Amino acid sequence: QVAGTYLVSLDGTQHHSSRKVHCEQCRVTMRGERATYSHQVLLAMLTAPGIKEVITLEPEFITPQDGHDKQDCEQAAIKRWVNQHAGVFSPWSVTILTDDLHCHQPTCQLFIEHDLHFILTCKPDSHSTLYEELALLEQVEGAIGQKSVQRWNGRHYERWHYRWAEALPIRRGEDGLLVNWCELTVFNEASGERMFHNAWATNHEVGEDSIEDIAVAGRTRWKIENEGINVLKNHGYNFAHNYGHGKQNLANVLLSFLLLAFLMHSIQALSCERYQAVRQSLGARRKFFESLRTLTRFFYYSDWYQLITFMYQELELESG
Repeated sequence: QVAGTYLVSLDGTQHHSSRKVHCEQCRVTMRGERATYSHQVLLAMLTAPGIKEVITLEPEFITPQDGHDKQDCEQAAIKRWVNQHAGVFSPWSVTILTDDLHCHQPTCQLFIEHDLHFILTCKPDSHSTLYEELALLEQVEGAIGQKSVQRWNGRHYERWHYRWAEALPIRRGEDGLLVNWCELTVFNEASGERMFHNAWATNHEVGEDSIEDIAVAGRTRWKIENEGINVLKNHGYNFAHNYGHGKQNLANVLLSFLLLAFLMHSIQALSCERYQAVRQSLGARRKFFESLRTLTRFFYYSDWYQLITFMYQELELESG
Protein backbone atom coordinates (compact mmCIF):
# COMPACT_ATOMS: atom_id res chain seq x y z
CA GLN A 1 0.00 0.00 0.00
CA VAL A 2 0.90 3.66 -0.37
CA ALA A 3 -1.03 6.35 1.50
CA GLY A 4 -3.44 3.63 2.64
CA THR A 5 -4.43 2.64 -0.92
CA TYR A 6 -4.50 -0.70 -2.72
CA LEU A 7 -2.21 -1.13 -5.74
CA VAL A 8 -3.83 -2.23 -9.01
CA SER A 9 -1.52 -2.90 -11.96
CA LEU A 10 -2.83 -2.72 -15.53
CA ASP A 11 -1.00 -4.27 -18.47
CA GLY A 12 -1.89 -5.57 -21.90
CA THR A 13 -0.71 -8.85 -23.35
CA GLN A 14 -1.38 -11.19 -26.27
CA HIS A 15 -2.95 -14.62 -25.76
CA HIS A 16 -3.34 -15.89 -29.33
CA SER A 17 -1.55 -15.40 -32.63
CA SER A 18 -2.00 -17.28 -35.89
CA ARG A 19 -1.87 -16.79 -39.65
CA LYS A 20 -4.67 -19.31 -40.16
CA VAL A 21 -6.94 -19.62 -37.13
CA HIS A 22 -9.09 -16.54 -36.59
CA CYS A 23 -12.57 -15.25 -35.72
CA GLU A 24 -14.59 -12.06 -35.86
CA GLN A 25 -13.01 -10.80 -32.62
CA CYS A 26 -9.40 -11.07 -33.81
CA ARG A 27 -7.11 -8.13 -34.37
CA VAL A 28 -5.61 -8.19 -37.87
CA THR A 29 -2.05 -7.11 -38.61
CA MET A 30 -0.93 -6.95 -42.23
CA ARG A 31 2.66 -7.44 -43.34
CA GLY A 32 2.56 -7.08 -47.10
CA GLU A 33 -0.22 -9.38 -48.17
CA ARG A 34 0.12 -11.70 -45.19
CA ALA A 35 -2.33 -11.28 -42.33
CA THR A 36 -1.65 -12.22 -38.71
CA TYR A 37 -4.65 -12.73 -36.44
CA SER A 38 -4.35 -12.20 -32.70
CA HIS A 39 -6.22 -11.78 -29.43
CA GLN A 40 -5.11 -9.30 -26.79
CA VAL A 41 -6.38 -8.57 -23.31
CA LEU A 42 -5.87 -5.90 -20.68
CA LEU A 43 -5.13 -7.63 -17.38
CA ALA A 44 -5.78 -6.00 -14.01
CA MET A 45 -4.11 -7.41 -10.91
CA LEU A 46 -4.02 -6.45 -7.27
CA THR A 47 -0.38 -6.38 -6.17
CA ALA A 48 1.46 -5.64 -2.93
CA PRO A 49 5.13 -5.15 -1.98
CA GLY A 50 6.65 -8.19 -0.34
CA ILE A 51 3.85 -10.55 -1.39
CA LYS A 52 4.58 -12.93 -4.25
CA GLU A 53 0.99 -13.68 -5.19
CA VAL A 54 -1.11 -11.35 -7.33
CA ILE A 55 -4.92 -11.26 -7.30
CA THR A 56 -6.51 -11.21 -10.74
CA LEU A 57 -9.34 -8.74 -11.22
CA GLU A 58 -11.80 -8.72 -14.11
CA PRO A 59 -9.94 -8.26 -17.42
CA GLU A 60 -10.93 -6.13 -20.39
CA PHE A 61 -10.63 -7.87 -23.77
CA ILE A 62 -9.19 -5.87 -26.64
CA THR A 63 -11.70 -6.66 -29.37
CA PRO A 64 -13.51 -4.82 -32.19
CA GLN A 65 -16.00 -2.33 -30.73
CA ASP A 66 -19.42 -1.62 -32.22
CA GLY A 67 -19.52 1.73 -34.00
CA HIS A 68 -15.73 2.07 -34.25
CA ASP A 69 -13.86 1.86 -37.53
CA LYS A 70 -10.39 1.73 -35.92
CA GLN A 71 -9.10 -1.44 -34.34
CA ASP A 72 -9.38 -1.63 -30.58
CA CYS A 73 -6.27 -0.88 -28.55
CA GLU A 74 -4.85 -1.10 -25.04
CA GLN A 75 -5.49 2.58 -24.34
CA ALA A 76 -9.18 2.27 -25.19
CA ALA A 77 -9.37 -0.89 -23.06
CA ILE A 78 -7.97 0.99 -20.05
CA LYS A 79 -10.65 3.65 -20.48
CA ARG A 80 -13.39 1.00 -20.57
CA TRP A 81 -11.94 -0.83 -17.55
CA VAL A 82 -11.84 2.34 -15.47
CA ASN A 83 -15.34 3.39 -16.49
CA GLN A 84 -16.74 -0.04 -15.59
CA HIS A 85 -14.84 -0.87 -12.42
CA ALA A 86 -13.63 2.29 -10.66
CA GLY A 87 -16.97 2.54 -8.84
CA VAL A 88 -16.33 -0.82 -7.16
CA PHE A 89 -13.68 0.82 -4.99
CA SER A 90 -14.13 3.52 -2.38
CA PRO A 91 -13.03 6.97 -3.61
CA TRP A 92 -9.25 7.43 -3.52
CA SER A 93 -8.70 3.92 -2.09
CA VAL A 94 -6.78 2.60 -5.13
CA THR A 95 -3.52 3.55 -6.82
CA ILE A 96 -3.24 2.52 -10.48
CA LEU A 97 0.16 1.36 -11.77
CA THR A 98 0.98 1.25 -15.50
CA ASP A 99 3.99 1.47 -17.78
CA ASP A 100 5.20 4.57 -19.62
CA LEU A 101 2.83 3.95 -22.56
CA HIS A 102 -0.10 5.24 -20.50
CA CYS A 103 1.62 8.09 -18.69
CA HIS A 104 -0.05 10.96 -20.54
CA GLN A 105 -2.65 13.59 -19.75
CA PRO A 106 -5.89 11.95 -20.97
CA THR A 107 -5.25 8.81 -18.92
CA CYS A 108 -4.15 10.74 -15.82
CA GLN A 109 -7.28 12.88 -16.05
CA LEU A 110 -9.39 9.74 -16.46
CA PHE A 111 -7.97 8.33 -13.23
CA ILE A 112 -8.53 11.59 -11.33
CA GLU A 113 -12.12 11.92 -12.61
CA HIS A 114 -12.84 8.46 -11.18
CA ASP A 115 -11.20 9.15 -7.79
CA LEU A 116 -8.18 6.96 -8.50
CA HIS A 117 -4.59 7.73 -7.57
CA PHE A 118 -1.80 6.81 -10.00
CA ILE A 119 1.92 6.05 -10.08
CA LEU A 120 2.98 5.73 -13.73
CA THR A 121 6.40 5.01 -15.21
CA CYS A 122 7.66 8.30 -16.69
CA LYS A 123 10.59 8.19 -19.15
CA PRO A 124 12.47 11.22 -20.51
CA ASP A 125 12.07 10.24 -24.18
CA SER A 126 8.28 10.39 -24.00
CA HIS A 127 7.90 13.30 -21.57
CA SER A 128 10.08 16.07 -22.95
CA THR A 129 8.05 18.90 -21.41
CA LEU A 130 8.20 17.47 -17.90
CA TYR A 131 11.93 16.79 -18.09
CA GLU A 132 12.66 20.26 -19.54
CA GLU A 133 10.98 21.77 -16.47
CA LEU A 134 12.93 19.37 -14.29
CA ALA A 135 16.20 20.48 -15.89
CA LEU A 136 15.36 24.10 -15.02
CA LEU A 137 14.67 23.12 -11.41
CA GLU A 138 18.00 21.30 -11.22
CA GLN A 139 19.72 24.67 -11.67
CA VAL A 140 18.08 26.02 -8.51
CA GLU A 141 19.66 24.82 -5.28
CA GLY A 142 17.20 22.90 -3.11
CA ALA A 143 14.41 22.93 -5.68
CA ILE A 144 14.56 19.15 -6.07
CA GLY A 145 14.13 16.98 -3.00
CA GLN A 146 16.80 14.33 -2.39
CA LYS A 147 17.29 11.48 0.04
CA SER A 148 19.79 8.61 0.26
CA VAL A 149 19.39 5.38 2.22
CA GLN A 150 21.92 2.59 2.69
CA ARG A 151 20.50 -0.95 2.46
CA TRP A 152 21.98 -4.44 2.84
CA ASN A 153 20.75 -6.85 0.13
CA GLY A 154 22.19 -10.01 1.70
CA ARG A 155 25.47 -9.81 -0.23
CA HIS A 156 26.59 -6.19 -0.19
CA TYR A 157 25.44 -2.72 0.70
CA GLU A 158 23.43 -0.65 -1.75
CA ARG A 159 22.76 3.07 -1.78
CA TRP A 160 19.18 3.96 -2.69
CA HIS A 161 19.07 7.57 -3.90
CA TYR A 162 15.67 9.27 -4.26
CA ARG A 163 14.83 12.55 -5.99
CA TRP A 164 11.46 14.24 -6.32
CA ALA A 165 9.75 17.42 -7.50
CA GLU A 166 6.18 18.70 -7.41
CA ALA A 167 3.82 20.37 -9.89
CA LEU A 168 5.52 19.59 -13.21
CA PRO A 169 3.46 19.80 -16.46
CA ILE A 170 2.91 16.48 -18.17
CA ARG A 171 2.46 18.22 -21.53
CA ARG A 172 2.84 21.64 -23.12
CA GLY A 173 0.14 24.28 -23.02
CA GLU A 174 -1.78 26.22 -20.42
CA ASP A 175 -4.02 23.23 -19.81
CA GLY A 176 -1.11 20.91 -19.09
CA LEU A 177 -1.88 18.74 -16.05
CA LEU A 178 0.53 19.23 -13.16
CA VAL A 179 1.87 16.01 -11.67
CA ASN A 180 4.46 15.12 -9.08
CA TRP A 181 7.63 13.34 -10.17
CA CYS A 182 9.99 11.03 -8.34
CA GLU A 183 13.02 8.91 -9.18
CA LEU A 184 14.93 6.04 -7.61
CA THR A 185 18.49 5.05 -8.49
CA VAL A 186 20.16 2.10 -6.74
CA PHE A 187 23.98 1.90 -6.64
CA ASN A 188 26.40 -0.74 -5.42
CA GLU A 189 27.85 1.08 -2.40
CA ALA A 190 31.35 -0.35 -2.87
CA SER A 191 31.79 -0.15 -6.66
CA GLY A 192 29.43 2.71 -7.49
CA GLU A 193 27.81 0.61 -10.23
CA ARG A 194 24.22 1.59 -11.00
CA MET A 195 21.98 -1.41 -10.32
CA PHE A 196 18.53 0.06 -10.96
CA HIS A 197 16.89 3.25 -12.15
CA ASN A 198 13.30 4.30 -12.78
CA ALA A 199 11.10 7.38 -12.49
CA TRP A 200 7.38 7.90 -12.03
CA ALA A 201 4.66 10.53 -12.35
CA THR A 202 2.04 10.53 -9.61
CA ASN A 203 -0.76 12.51 -8.03
CA HIS A 204 0.32 11.40 -4.55
CA GLU A 205 2.06 14.03 -2.47
CA VAL A 206 5.80 13.42 -2.55
CA GLY A 207 8.19 14.34 0.21
CA GLU A 208 10.81 12.92 2.51
CA ASP A 209 8.23 10.95 4.49
CA SER A 210 6.39 9.46 1.48
CA ILE A 211 9.04 9.04 -1.22
CA GLU A 212 10.16 5.53 -0.19
CA ASP A 213 6.60 4.16 -0.15
CA ILE A 214 5.83 5.72 -3.55
CA ALA A 215 8.97 4.25 -5.12
CA VAL A 216 8.26 0.80 -3.64
CA ALA A 217 4.72 0.98 -5.03
CA GLY A 218 6.00 2.08 -8.45
CA ARG A 219 8.37 -0.90 -8.57
CA THR A 220 5.50 -3.21 -7.64
CA ARG A 221 4.09 -2.73 -11.15
CA TRP A 222 6.55 -5.39 -12.32
CA LYS A 223 4.64 -8.02 -10.36
CA ILE A 224 1.90 -8.10 -13.00
CA GLU A 225 4.57 -9.16 -15.50
CA ASN A 226 6.71 -11.40 -13.29
CA GLU A 227 4.17 -13.03 -10.96
CA GLY A 228 1.21 -12.60 -13.32
CA ILE A 229 1.82 -12.76 -17.07
CA ASN A 230 5.07 -14.74 -16.84
CA VAL A 231 3.50 -17.38 -14.58
CA LEU A 232 0.44 -17.64 -16.83
CA LYS A 233 2.52 -18.08 -19.97
CA ASN A 234 5.47 -20.14 -18.77
CA HIS A 235 4.56 -22.04 -15.59
CA GLY A 236 1.81 -24.47 -16.44
CA TYR A 237 -1.24 -22.39 -17.36
CA ASN A 238 -0.35 -22.29 -21.09
CA PHE A 239 -1.89 -18.82 -21.38
CA ALA A 240 -1.07 -18.47 -25.09
CA HIS A 241 -2.33 -21.94 -26.04
CA ASN A 242 -5.36 -22.10 -28.35
CA TYR A 243 -7.71 -24.15 -26.16
CA GLY A 244 -10.49 -23.49 -28.66
CA HIS A 245 -11.02 -20.52 -30.91
CA GLY A 246 -14.62 -20.69 -32.07
CA LYS A 247 -16.24 -18.20 -34.41
CA GLN A 248 -16.78 -15.31 -32.05
CA ASN A 249 -16.27 -15.43 -28.25
CA LEU A 250 -15.01 -18.91 -27.35
CA ALA A 251 -11.32 -17.95 -27.07
CA ASN A 252 -12.08 -15.16 -24.61
CA VAL A 253 -14.52 -17.29 -22.61
CA LEU A 254 -11.92 -20.05 -22.18
CA LEU A 255 -9.29 -17.48 -21.20
CA SER A 256 -11.71 -16.18 -18.55
CA PHE A 257 -11.93 -19.69 -17.08
CA LEU A 258 -8.13 -19.88 -17.00
CA LEU A 259 -7.91 -16.55 -15.17
CA LEU A 260 -10.52 -17.76 -12.66
CA ALA A 261 -8.37 -20.84 -12.00
CA PHE A 262 -5.31 -18.62 -11.50
CA LEU A 263 -7.33 -16.44 -9.12
CA MET A 264 -8.45 -19.47 -7.11
CA HIS A 265 -4.88 -20.78 -6.84
CA SER A 266 -3.63 -17.36 -5.72
CA ILE A 267 -6.28 -17.12 -2.99
CA GLN A 268 -5.46 -20.67 -1.86
CA ALA A 269 -1.76 -19.80 -1.75
CA LEU A 270 -2.54 -16.85 0.53
CA SER A 271 -5.11 -18.46 2.81
CA CYS A 272 -5.08 -22.29 2.79
CA GLU A 273 -2.40 -24.02 4.88
CA ARG A 274 -3.01 -27.41 3.24
CA TYR A 275 -2.65 -25.94 -0.25
CA GLN A 276 0.54 -24.17 0.83
CA ALA A 277 1.97 -27.40 2.25
CA VAL A 278 1.13 -29.42 -0.88
CA ARG A 279 2.64 -26.81 -3.19
CA GLN A 280 5.80 -26.63 -1.11
CA SER A 281 6.11 -30.42 -1.02
CA LEU A 282 5.67 -30.86 -4.79
CA GLY A 283 7.95 -27.98 -5.74
CA ALA A 284 7.46 -26.68 -9.26
CA ARG A 285 3.97 -25.52 -10.20
CA ARG A 286 4.02 -27.83 -13.24
CA LYS A 287 4.47 -30.86 -11.00
CA PHE A 288 1.46 -29.74 -8.98
CA PHE A 289 -0.64 -29.48 -12.16
CA GLU A 290 0.55 -32.90 -13.36
CA SER A 291 -0.58 -34.39 -10.04
CA LEU A 292 -4.00 -32.74 -10.37
CA ARG A 293 -4.46 -34.11 -13.90
CA THR A 294 -3.46 -37.62 -12.88
CA LEU A 295 -5.65 -37.76 -9.79
CA THR A 296 -8.78 -36.32 -11.44
CA ARG A 297 -8.39 -38.65 -14.40
CA PHE A 298 -8.72 -41.77 -12.27
CA PHE A 299 -10.61 -40.68 -9.17
CA TYR A 300 -13.72 -38.65 -8.40
CA TYR A 301 -13.63 -35.91 -5.76
CA SER A 302 -16.79 -34.18 -4.60
CA ASP A 303 -15.09 -30.81 -4.26
CA TRP A 304 -11.73 -29.02 -4.24
CA TYR A 305 -11.33 -29.39 -0.46
CA GLN A 306 -11.59 -33.17 -0.69
CA LEU A 307 -8.98 -33.25 -3.45
CA ILE A 308 -6.43 -31.04 -1.69
CA THR A 309 -7.01 -32.92 1.59
CA PHE A 310 -6.34 -36.24 -0.16
CA MET A 311 -3.05 -34.87 -1.56
CA TYR A 312 -2.14 -33.44 1.84
CA GLN A 313 -2.70 -36.77 3.59
CA GLU A 314 -1.03 -38.96 0.95
CA LEU A 315 2.05 -36.73 1.00
CA GLU A 316 2.12 -37.30 4.79
CA LEU A 317 2.15 -33.60 5.58
CA GLU A 318 -0.14 -33.74 8.62
CA SER A 319 2.71 -33.46 11.08
CA GLY A 320 4.61 -30.92 8.93
